[in-house]
Amino acid sequence: MSKHQRGFTLIELIVVIVILGILAATALPRFVNLQADAKAASMQGLAGGLRGAVELVRARWLVTGNTAAATVTTADGTVVAVGTGSGASGGVPTVVGILNALGSTAGYATATAGNVVTFTPTAGPAGCSVTYTDTNGAIVVNATAAVC
Repeated sequence: MSKHQRGFTLIELIVVIVILGILAATALPRFVNLQADAKAASMQGLAGGLRGAVELVRARWLVTGNTAAATVTTADGTVVAVGTGSGASGGVPTVVGILNALGSTAGYATATAGNVVTFTPTAGPAGCSVTYTDTNGAIVVNATAAVC
């Protein structure tokens, strides 16, 4: 009566480990830059939120029909300061107004200089940013994986 042993030889196990090592070495670089991609996507999301806030506040201001109104009360009761008149800044949230309209800027540092507010991720480089200008509601995004 002969007994047959079943199992893997040492060489087979080494070959499997080497193949897994090669697969891990080729897949790892794809996942290394995920943090920068996530920060860039977060900044793009913030820019979208800013655009939405500007348009909602401006629409609310236009509906009132009063171009001299310096504030707009949103549906949730938030008072947002806006530019007045019929020019490019009419109904566009001011720097303070856009911060009120957003509600929360958690996760972002804000720096205000005159009529411009710049948002950067709290744990990210200064080059990764979204800038809002209240004279015309312009939003400039500087957020790619290369800078974030």
